[in-house]
Amino acid sequence: MESGGFWNGLKRFIWWDYPRASWQYDVMVGLILAFIFLVPRGVFRDQPKPKNIVMVPAEHGASVFYVEPELLSGLKHSDWNDAVSNLVHSQAGGKNRVVSRVEPVFDEEKEIRGYMVYTKP
Repeated sequence: MESGGFWNGLKRFIWWDYPRASWQYDVMVGLILAFIFLVPRGVFRDQPKPKNIVMVPAEHGASVFYVEPELLSGLKHSDWNDAVSNLVHSQAGGKNRVVSRVEPVFDEEKEIRGYMVYTKP
């Protein structure tokens, strides 16, 4: 194969210039699918981000939500209930729930790891 043929083939590959159902077209599609399914996620450092607010199982018809600390950072303690009410409303699928209390969750070093939000239906 001469060098002009190689460059011509590369140009056709880049511009996707092969007709459908040709072997070159099938090879290109196969390479794309192999790239999609075989390259590990860690190569791109793409990790799923966990939700910022999660409903936790509770008793007696009450609902408990765990809220990440970033969602309430910068707010005064007196503004927590309003902010958390909006977050819970969006998480609960539009159901109105009344926030009864918000309690911080601490780790071993006494740093805040999140907040437990207790609600009533």
